[in-house]
Amino acid sequence: MLGANGYSVAVNYAQDEAAAREVLAHLTRAGSRAVAIQGDVSREADVMRLFEIAERELGPVRALINNAAVTGGFARVDSIGSAALTQMLAVNVVGTMLCAREAVRRMSTKKGGSGGVIVNISSIAARTGSAGEWVHYAASKGAVNTFTIGLAREVAAEGIRVNAVAPGLVETQLHAANGEPGRIARLNPSIPMQRAGTADEIAQGVLWLLSGAASYTTGTILEIGGGR
Repeated sequence: MLGANGYSVAVNYAQDEAAAREVLAHLTRAGSRAVAIQGDVSREADVMRLFEIAERELGPVRALINNAAVTGGFARVDSIGSAALTQMLAVNVVGTMLCAREAVRRMSTKKGGSGGVIVNISSIAARTGSAGEWVHYAASKGAVNTFTIGLAREVAAEGIRVNAVAPGLVETQLHAANGEPGRIARLNPSIPMQRAGTADEIAQGVLWLLSGAASYTTGTILEIGGGR
């Protein structure tokens, strides 16, 4: 969607190169300049290399979408392991902050940049708590929301807008990957609109926040969840 709207796009991936190449093919067909860059966002050196390559290949960074995340798997708090918890927080929270740091260093008018937009991908789970499934994941997204608000206020006078999109239940492979392919059908009745959302519906929210139509919007958590 970004490619079709004139953006050049750097696609980051941790392990699944084939999926990244597929996204790259879609971008190319949409007429976008695009590059796929491997890197684990929980590792500082990888994040710095990611931004360096993106700048070298595509030019100055004007927008960042922080959407890398892992759930840590379905688990009650009294059964989650330390290793899974540490890795989940490293990707969801530390990774988000590291990527935002590198973006601010390049975008800030105080540092010679020309401004930009950061959109963090949060979750409605930050508000609902996701009891019995992934309270740990919900807590990490609560941290993303707090970080979004604080960073937005910190850099508002430096030409940078920072917002978050908080999706509700969305039709993706996440549910099956976590061991419950029927999760969407199970939860649909709990959603006022009686259905899960689509990736395109979430992307529309991101696209709006990046656009000039949202020029006076910063520090906002945009929930896209069918009324949940």
